[in-house]
Amino acid sequence: MTNVTAAARDNAEWCDAMCRAHGSSGTFTAQAWTHPTRTPPFYPDAVTLSPEVTAADLLGHIDAGPGASVKDSFATLDLPGFDVLFEAQWIHREPPERREPAIAWELVKDAATLSDWEQACFDGEIKDLFLPAILDEVTVLCGRQGDAIVSGSVLSPREQVVGVSNVFGDAPWEGTLAMAAGLYPGRPLVGWEIDPEDAVRHGFTTIGPLRVWSKIA
Repeated sequence: MTNVTAAARDNAEWCDAMCRAHGSSGTFTAQAWTHPTRTPPFYPDAVTLSPEVTAADLLGHIDAGPGASVKDSFATLDLPGFDVLFEAQWIHREPPERREPAIAWELVKDAATLSDWEQACFDGEIKDLFLPAILDEVTVLCGRQGDAIVSGSVLSPREQVVGVSNVFGDAPWEGTLAMAAGLYPGRPLVGWEIDPEDAVRHGFTTIGPLRVWSKIA
């Protein structure tokens, strides 16, 4: 499995986990993950898992009306009626070494802390996206200064890699790498960033482009 394929699969699994936390699940094939109804905010209705996938393979399996979105993991799709919402880069890092971060990092283990984490992550603008059920699916991390959550991220562990997403706050990569090294030693990290500069400074490399398509009307 190539790094991009592993990253795309992890991302699709993460999207499915988020949907399950909200009460529904998608469908996996060799070509794509698709969800038949609209997914939670910021999450696509489909994630491609092969560069050979076509619009015909996807659009009959999602609600392709206004508001639909597709993560084109290999930047190879042509989706009539859709516009490119943004482009980004997949990132990959060899397993990090365990180092102590400058501030205290911990696992988010309960609903109250998860609510505080969500408020910090989205500056109070998003509520009830990260439901407590997600804590059974992935590893949510937070960094604290005193009692305040000032940074955080999500790790989604798979057999071959660990996905990294929702990285935010004060020096978040340092703490995320330290926690990943302690929790999942020896496993490479994957993810995606619109602007990968900060991740690259912390040892990641860009491994391929992706696009997110959206149907506005």
